[in-house]
Amino acid sequence: MDKFEHFNANALFTDFYELTMAQGYYKENINHKVVFDMFFRKSPFNGGFAIFAGAHTLLDIISEFKFKNEDIDFLRSQMIFDDDFLDYLRDFKFGGDIYMVDEGSVVFPDEPLLRIHANLIEAQIIEGIVLNTLNFQSLIATKTARIWLAAKGAPIMEFGLRRAQGFDGAMSASRAAYIGGSAGTSNTLASKIYGIPTMGTMAHSWVMSFSSELEAFRAYAKIYPQNSVFLIDTYDTLRSGIKNAIIVGGELVKKGYNFGVRLDSGDISYLAKEVRRELDKAGFFGAKISVSNELTEEIISTLVASNVPIDSWGVGTHMVTGGSESSFAGVYKLCAKSDETNCIKPTMKFSDNPFKMTNPGVKNVYRLYDENDMAIADILTLDSEIIEPNIQYRFYHPMMDYRQFSCKPAKVEPLLKQCFSNGKRVTPILSDKCVLIQSRTTMQTGLASLDESYKRLLNPHIYKVSLSQNLKNLKAKFIEENIR
Repeated sequence: MDKFEHFNANALFTDFYELTMAQGYYKENINHKVVFDMFFRKSPFNGGFAIFAGAHTLLDIISEFKFKNEDIDFLRSQMIFDDDFLDYLRDFKFGGDIYMVDEGSVVFPDEPLLRIHANLIEAQIIEGIVLNTLNFQSLIATKTARIWLAAKGAPIMEFGLRRAQGFDGAMSASRAAYIGGSAGTSNTLASKIYGIPTMGTMAHSWVMSFSSELEAFRAYAKIYPQNSVFLIDTYDTLRSGIKNAIIVGGELVKKGYNFGVRLDSGDISYLAKEVRRELDKAGFFGAKISVSNELTEEIISTLVASNVPIDSWGVGTHMVTGGSESSFAGVYKLCAKSDETNCIKPTMKFSDNPFKMTNPGVKNVYRLYDENDMAIADILTLDSEIIEPNIQYRFYHPMMDYRQFSCKPAKVEPLLKQCFSNGKRVTPILSDKCVLIQSRTTMQTGLASLDESYKRLLNPHIYKVSLSQNLKNLKAKFIEENIR
């Protein structure tokens, strides 16, 4: 596969304390089998859902994750690692099992999105790359999905390369944004690698490089007659920009082409209405209006609700950085470990804050649907349990078990699927383009299965993520024993 070089495929892309702990485990001969869950505690942007992204990137990285000779030399230079441990790292290769939800899935707080079975040292060393990859891409995919929902079907374009946090930030953001619903990207390298459609118009510098706005538009139309979108706010949107666009657009229409205009400043609502009026008055009913300029899902939602005549949206900064929220709060927690007989036993993290206590044991996640294929709830169960359709169940709130509900699902979908077995990838290796198309479809299908109340931008309804009776009982037992 044609990929750009990942610095994070290097095994040094981990927190230093993971390596010092790993050496401690190695010296103490503590390297038993463990199970870790990756999950998040709160949906970003005060929203009702998140979109899981970065899964295939992570699988690609873990497949190649190793310490090179120069990495071992660097660690030796730190004067803290012994030669026998460095020899262990020299031969390091992930040899465990990985279960994940499908990339592009709609997901919710407190449910495992990834489950790793490995020896302790392996599981610790890859923690950093797991969280770094999944957290950022899930943040951007979620932000983009919110923008996509706000646009109500109009294309949204990702224009964020120049505002993204560095090279890898831009590449990962373009990838995740496409999963989240963007129609294309201005990032040419992302288009080459991931197969995302390229999109873009012109900059103000193009218009300013010619002796007049009219000349600039004519030159662009001559070179790109099939893709002429004129940026009309360089000088004066209504006094010159739209008038010159109509002149050159008329020349294009006579040759059998269509055209569009873009607004990048000013009162977007007022200007879009006036521009539409001028285009229609000239008979160019098919000419499209695109807008940009620090757009957010809230701004887009307001403009759409006001029936402002905008055909497409170019979003940069807020789409590729997360805007108001700079991180996705995914965590990676131990949930089970082997005992002296090599049997896997559940573990649980306690906290003074009950919302930070974890759910113990090896768990599965099931999504329940009603007879109309609408999602009802996600259920966490012990690995030994199976939830089946058309059977009545009672489920429990993760923290307040007096809050419970009964349900007889029409359809049940297990969400965690095995991706690695004994260090080998067991899922098909698809092209990057196929992965993104598949993940984008998963996102759209998942959101379609959610009631509108869960998708509100402001004060969404809380989707149920509940525990099975057996998992609830196990958690209660741990809490009772800890209190003693």
